[in-house]
Amino acid sequence: MPRKLFPLIIVILMLMVWLPVSPAKTSLPPQKQTVLGLYVTAKEAYQMWQADQNKIKILDVRTPEEYVFVGHPPMAHNIPFQLFNYQMAVQNKGPLMVPNPNFIQEVGQRFKTSDTILVICRSGNRSAAAVNAMATAGFKIAYSITEGFEGDRVKDPGSSFYGKRFKNGWKNSGLPWTDQLNPKLMWIPSKPQS
Repeated sequence: MPRKLFPLIIVILMLMVWLPVSPAKTSLPPQKQTVLGLYVTAKEAYQMWQADQNKIKILDVRTPEEYVFVGHPPMAHNIPFQLFNYQMAVQNKGPLMVPNPNFIQEVGQRFKTSDTILVICRSGNRSAAAVNAMATAGFKIAYSITEGFEGDRVKDPGSSFYGKRFKNGWKNSGLPWTDQLNPKLMWIPSKPQS
């Protein structure tokens, strides 16, 4: 990871800890809280989008692999907040995910800072971190979809879905999703990944 990214990461982490959180959702785990304090469930996000499809934007910040192979909301733009680190995965050491160094730049190319953006990831953690990074860059109306696309893990040991992401989330709420790709919405890296 380039050294020039360290200060940005430090600032984002400090903001996540020190800035106030909306009292409306303080029951969320800390990793799902954002500096903007704007949250929606998957169902609420879909209802917002249905009410004003031209104004409400949905941003999927999962990796391209997740977007393609797990599926995605059909109207969601994909700009990954983090990228899968294949080299570290093969070596089996270090983080498997690394920050997308162009995330804010790419979000800025696709959206205005005044747009209403609903941010989704797998389970609500990356979307919160992405919202915090976007807020630092001047985005003012970015909601985190707290359940994400796949939802939370089932905690009932008696369930056949125990430990799996089958509780809530976009995919488990009966909302429309697809694995079909729309070139206008999908992320295409500006340069080949090394």
